[in-house]
Amino acid sequence: MIADKLVQEFKTVVGGENVWTDASDLHVYSYDAAVVDPVRPGLIVRPTTVEALGRTVRLCNDNGLPLTVRGAGTNLSGGTVPLPGGVVIVTNGLNTILEINEADMYAVVQPGVVTAKLAAAVEAKGLFYPPDPGSQAVSTIGGNVAENAGGLRGLKYGVTRDYVMGVSFFDVEGHLVKSGSRTVKCATGYNLTGLMVGSEGTLGVFSEIVLKLIPLPAHRRALMAVFDSLEKASETVAAIIADRIVPATLEFLDNFTIRAVEDFSKAGLPKEAAAMLLVELDGHPSQVEEDAARVESLCRAKGATSIRMAQDAAERDRVWAARRAALSALAQLKPTLVLEDATVPRSRIPDMVTAIQHIAERYDLTIGTFGHAGDGNLHPTILTDRRDRAEWERVEKAIDAIFDEALAMGGTLSGEHGTGIAKSRYLEKETSAGTILFSQRIKRAMDPNQILNPGKIIAVKE
Repeated sequence: MIADKLVQEFKTVVGGENVWTDASDLHVYSYDAAVVDPVRPGLIVRPTTVEALGRTVRLCNDNGLPLTVRGAGTNLSGGTVPLPGGVVIVTNGLNTILEINEADMYAVVQPGVVTAKLAAAVEAKGLFYPPDPGSQAVSTIGGNVAENAGGLRGLKYGVTRDYVMGVSFFDVEGHLVKSGSRTVKCATGYNLTGLMVGSEGTLGVFSEIVLKLIPLPAHRRALMAVFDSLEKASETVAAIIADRIVPATLEFLDNFTIRAVEDFSKAGLPKEAAAMLLVELDGHPSQVEEDAARVESLCRAKGATSIRMAQDAAERDRVWAARRAALSALAQLKPTLVLEDATVPRSRIPDMVTAIQHIAERYDLTIGTFGHAGDGNLHPTILTDRRDRAEWERVEKAIDAIFDEALAMGGTLSGEHGTGIAKSRYLEKETSAGTILFSQRIKRAMDPNQILNPGKIIAVKE
């Protein structure tokens, strides 16, 4: 319980209309999109100026209040689940695109800017911001940077960290720290920008972010390839990459996911297909057309039963909208949905798809598999009911098995969802005891009172 006097201090800093203490409001901010237990905070604070943000951070530290920063709450690893009685800082009051520089191709934004809003704003000027997490319609840039979010275009264009040129953030004492620049090259001081990307609010609180933009692709071509087996589809992914073709997107959906998405979106997907690939190429028109022909040839050689090229932008957009609806479609089928993002080297995609099938059979679970197959990032999605204790025990064992398989193939625990609290206990499996110790030392030095999103990524012992 936060004392009334302290609540009043927060109101003085951000305005009474931007502080919430009602039980219903606290409940809304007690969970995110991860399947972890909700935790009720003690206070919700919404700064609307950079100055107020810094003062809020300092007030939390001075009073030993654990602080969790939250954008849209789409986090899938528990990174925005607060601590009991702590403070949640909501960033949607800092939602201004401060600058879009067409000459030097960068944007400067506040952390609460919605990803899709930025993408549309720069596209209107003939520029392109490629990172496109599935939640982009609601997710915020601050959250994307904190989690190093990926998306469908990661294969060709990379992930959020590849577009962060600089950040300004408040340290735990409320001092403004600036790192990076608006220039293409910057070798000044420590690479604090790199340290902050993916730090999940455990080292500082973003106030401003500088993002690289690139020219908008001149031409696009999309196709859908249908297969009568998962193996053929996954082998085709490996074949496309091996042939040195780099699509903008290369997505994989199994039959269970196809049927769920089609029932949800009515986009005309082939419900009888065992698996399908969605491929989009972009760039110079002649290169795109040449690569599209090569992809079509590879799909046929690997056993595609049908291939359909999108005839216009409307058809292309309809299919991609359906793909982006995969999570929503699957979420309607069972009370609990566990979305993982085990990632393997691209050449091991066929092996990982097979491993997920075997895990589903071994633990008698329904697992729909889709994802960014072109960059090795699969989303095995377990449909279950957490209230069924026996089944939930099997789910937990299946998750362990999925991670073990990914790591054994030289992969990683998370391609784009972050570590949070959902995956922190597995971290040493992928790294080392020395890595955990080194990370703890950084955390302890930057946050001696352990108030910045404590317990996320790593636990720091006193």
